[in-house]
Amino acid sequence: MMIPYRECIVFLLAKGNQKAHRNLKNRLKAYHLTPVQALVLGALEEENGITASEIGKRLGLDNATVSGVLDRLSESSWIIRENDENDRRAQRVYLPEKTEKTMVSKLYEARREANEETLQNLSPEERMLLKRLLRDLV
Repeated sequence: MMIPYRECIVFLLAKGNQKAHRNLKNRLKAYHLTPVQALVLGALEEENGITASEIGKRLGLDNATVSGVLDRLSESSWIIRENDENDRRAQRVYLPEKTEKTMVSKLYEARREANEETLQNLSPEERMLLKRLLRDLV
């Protein structure tokens, strides 16, 4: 039995992801950040000083992706990288005080607005259900 593309879960998830990604990307343009860079900054806001490896684990990113994102964030002074005192192979990543206090809250607001725009046609109950179902998938 053929599944029409408009009923295909892969198609629907992909289109939903494109819409959500576009909404967030548009809001992050003002800060010259990508959605992945903003996620990394958010992870650091939750726990400043974690290792690059831990960032990758938390966000489901491979080491090469994390390394490239951290390079760009470091070049733009969004983060500071320091060698771990106890493990010379590891690097700890920190938000500078100015980034932590001022910018991360603006990034959270951009994320909230993008979520709101993406979910605007859903009721509060539908939003909760969608989030729960998506968490169950990943």
